[in-house]
Amino acid sequence: MTIDTKPPVPHYVHAPLTKENLTYADLGIVDLAKAATAEGRAELAATARDALHNIGFFYVVNHGLSQPETERMFDIADVPFSQVPEKDKLEFHANIIESGSFQGYKPRKYWHVNGGVQDEIETYNLHRDVTKKQHPQQLKPYLPEIAKFTGHNHDILNTILRLLAIGLELPEDTFVDQHGWDDENECYLRFMKYYPRTAEDEEKAEKVWLKGHTDGGSITVLWSQPVSALQILSQDGQWKWIRHMDNALVVNAGDCMEFLSGGFYKATIHRVIQPPVDQQGYTRLGILYFATPNEDIKLLPASGSPVLERVGIRRRFEDKDAPTVEVYRKGRTAAYGKSTLKQSEEKGIEEEIVSGVVVKHYN
Repeated sequence: MTIDTKPPVPHYVHAPLTKENLTYADLGIVDLAKAATAEGRAELAATARDALHNIGFFYVVNHGLSQPETERMFDIADVPFSQVPEKDKLEFHANIIESGSFQGYKPRKYWHVNGGVQDEIETYNLHRDVTKKQHPQQLKPYLPEIAKFTGHNHDILNTILRLLAIGLELPEDTFVDQHGWDDENECYLRFMKYYPRTAEDEEKAEKVWLKGHTDGGSITVLWSQPVSALQILSQDGQWKWIRHMDNALVVNAGDCMEFLSGGFYKATIHRVIQPPVDQQGYTRLGILYFATPNEDIKLLPASGSPVLERVGIRRRFEDKDAPTVEVYRKGRTAAYGKSTLKQSEEKGIEEEIVSGVVVKHYN
């Protein structure tokens, strides 16, 4: 008989699924059970290619963790928030502006959201090598599991990156080589907890919890959870909800992937808003893996892609002005939610300049 020696962890109870009739985005599904063969990868690459070119998001299933294993990771994800006293968290606050990195705690009310309202989002961010930093005492018993989980996320990332390279008719490891586990890059795990806001703040912020934005990195892997709040801006200009799928991942491209793919893979605009009425009052716990290419890479379109030769390259800056990943990453991280935004000529859009690139925020 196998004895489970894992340390006990308090169980986090998610909100029940909403019963409201929401308008959901129609996303493709990438089944990683098919990724073991070249034929399977070719099929999945077409799905991933079309999804990131046309929409920017897709689901991943059969990623290698069972439902109970995923549920335990959500239990562990809540530990930095519910089990660590507020006074102890101060020791582990991230120096976001100075370092351009989120590693550690981002406290609530750090970002400006809308209408003078600050965010009610707490995050705890861990480098993919969990030994790089110190962690709260309450989290230490779970670090071996977190380390294994983070490595598993990076393996999933590598599979996705291979599919995206195939989609551009590039060598399979083109993007994998740019996200080396042992290289200098900011691939990291995030535990994220949204707390309910007052009715007054909801009105001031027009129910926006995190304004519309693109991610700054290359690929974001989100572990699906039941509270409906994430929306994407569809091609018809409408905000559509992301449907929860049990034990699935929601994957999207960020700015770095858009730059590296010559605009072929879109960094899709997404936001987080107040949940439906039947889920209001609940916290919303998230697990994400943010991938960013190696720090010294210049954000230039991939060369030698027959796909880009056929469809052309869509540029957001000239090649000579391309920043390195490190410069762009640090600039976006330090500025997000803290900089003064300028009103764009486009209605409902605010702008800032990061490393010579126009970054837009949507309300």
